[in-house]
Amino acid sequence: MSFKLNPYLRFHGKAKEAMEFYHGVFGGQLTMTTMGEMQSDLLGPDAERIMHAQLDTDHLTLMASDGFEDAEPAHTESNVSLALTGTDEAALRSFWDGLSSDGTVTQPLVDAPWGGAFGMVVDRFGTDWMFNIQPAPTAQRN
Repeated sequence: MSFKLNPYLRFHGKAKEAMEFYHGVFGGQLTMTTMGEMQSDLLGPDAERIMHAQLDTDHLTLMASDGFEDAEPAHTESNVSLALTGTDEAALRSFWDGLSSDGTVTQPLVDAPWGGAFGMVVDRFGTDWMFNIQPAPTAQRN
């Protein structure tokens, strides 16, 4: 049996903008479907809202949607953070720079007591991110 857990982000009318932003940060392939494309008789502002967006890269899949214009926005408090971890320091620092641009750094990306670097940021769309950059493993000698 095979399965995979993918974050699904909910935006209230900003899914297109947010997913284009994430595409700019992470690269990969972005696909988006509007509600009007799925329901041809839908008119007005809801027709342009994103029913489903998906960003696929070699290392992550992010999905998102808008909801209808008259729907209540999702609550703003969340107990979820998306964690980016690994040893590719250049890539992870690039993602940090992109996500923290116009975002709020809640913990600067600094040396961590356990080695490597750790930081936290809330991006301009309100998504919580944690970074844990681990030192690259050293080759063992025989």
